[in-house]
Amino acid sequence: MVVPSVFAAFDKDGDGKVSVSELRRCMEATLGEGVSEEEAAAVLAAVDADGDGLLNQEEFSRLTAPGAQEEDDADVKRRCLREAFGMYASSSTEDTITPASLRRTLSRLGSHELGVEECQAMICRFDLDGDGKLSFDEFRVMMMA
Repeated sequence: MVVPSVFAAFDKDGDGKVSVSELRRCMEATLGEGVSEEEAAAVLAAVDADGDGLLNQEEFSRLTAPGAQEEDDADVKRRCLREAFGMYASSSTEDTITPASLRRTLSRLGSHELGVEECQAMICRFDLDGDGKLSFDEFRVMMMA
């Protein structure tokens, strides 16, 4: 169980719950670097058992429990990778990144205009099964490289 004073330090407004913004501020103070709202939300979601978008003291304890962090980190990383994969995945298949879906997403993100051939070349480097598309597992390998 987490020491109540640690929980209270995170629960800035004293409502008995830790919100994403409260968690983010404390993570930034602890880590000494910026933490995005999305990163804090992913950490919170990993231990938010009741799904209310807030951490009560018991849920917060799971976040800080010895040994739990490694498992939570893996879950958070996988969830973040899945979300990133979803941004690039083809809207027609939802389970692969095609050269066209990669080009479309990069264009929306403000990247200079890439041709389909350039996107095919990018995909080819990590297309382990040679189907011309990236599955989630291939995308994960690429992101971990």
